[in-house]
Amino acid sequence: MKKIRRNVGLLDAYLRIMAGCFLLSCQHKKSHPILAVIGSMKIAEGITRFCPCLYMLKKSTRQFL
Repeated sequence: MKKIRRNVGLLDAYLRIMAGCFLLSCQHKKSHPILAVIGSMKIAEGITRFCPCLYMLKKSTRQFL
């Protein structure tokens, strides 16, 4: 299996986790459930430090600590 390289820097990962937690906390019964999906996706990107969108664009934020 091909190993996927990390393309998200440390500061960017922390910001993604914080933004994901914020979106999950803002999601209520009456609000749109897409907030939970986007928040969960941001948390997963922060933990794994891999972003599929950055991968497709051949970009990386690793040099920015």
